[in-house]
Amino acid sequence: MSERVLGVLGDLVEDIVVWLAEPLREATDTQVDLYRTRGGSAANVAMFAGTRHPTRFIGCVGDDAVGGALAAELASYGVDVRVQRRGTTGTVVVLVDDRGERTMLPHQGASALLADVDQHWYDDLAHLHVTAYSLVARPVGDTALAAVRRMHAQHATVSVDVSSTGLLRRYGRSWFLQVLAGVRPRFLFANRSEAAFLELMRDRALAETVVVVKDGEHPTTVLAPGEPPLRVDVPHVDDVHDRTGAGDAFAAGFLTAYLRGADLSGCAEAAHATAARVLRTPGATLDR
Repeated sequence: MSERVLGVLGDLVEDIVVWLAEPLREATDTQVDLYRTRGGSAANVAMFAGTRHPTRFIGCVGDDAVGGALAAELASYGVDVRVQRRGTTGTVVVLVDDRGERTMLPHQGASALLADVDQHWYDDLAHLHVTAYSLVARPVGDTALAAVRRMHAQHATVSVDVSSTGLLRRYGRSWFLQVLAGVRPRFLFANRSEAAFLELMRDRALAETVVVVKDGEHPTTVLAPGEPPLRVDVPHVDDVHDRTGAGDAFAAGFLTAYLRGADLSGCAEAAHATAARVLRTPGATLDR
């Protein structure tokens, strides 16, 4: 691997993706198409990045057949997979409506159990990406924070994905911003609702962080310290069916471009191109 390895720490789970063929009918049957795919925000980032750049995934899956299969599938995309095995592999049920919008029912399972990581797994990482999911659960949250400290000590950069407005509401704005202040990320990725909850567009509480705000088909806004807002148009995509994993693909495209020396505009353009490849397929899978 090159010395500019992208590391991703966090969740690797099974997604059960349910495409609703009609509005959800309470207390009776609803017609659906159902798919089982690899999921987990961190693992999705690693997969999308692994097709473009040397990438290492660090996580925990269950000591079960599902966990082994998910790790092997992730490795098939060129990802250097380092996983612990304990507990039961997590599962996320993803309900997708006719607009491609998702409602998620997550169970982290073994993903939350990552602990006592072999420190050699962090060797030669130039950048580490973590998700908010992996900052708040325990013991993985303590593991992620220790990994962040290791990154700063070896002069690597760090990024965080805000992950979920539901998660933010459970823990609160002040608490989450305090966590981020300790992490000191180079990049923070958020969608429009997450950015609004954290007031990222008007309150630059993270003075050293480049904040990247996604807004669906509307321009992405990049807020760099000391610079005017940069807005990058999103190319049109026809036949959007499933937005699952689009944000993870965006982060992968952005970070791999960053590690290859692109400027912020080029990073956002690469992010849009990567995200466009997952909008027609079930779950976080590539449109080949």
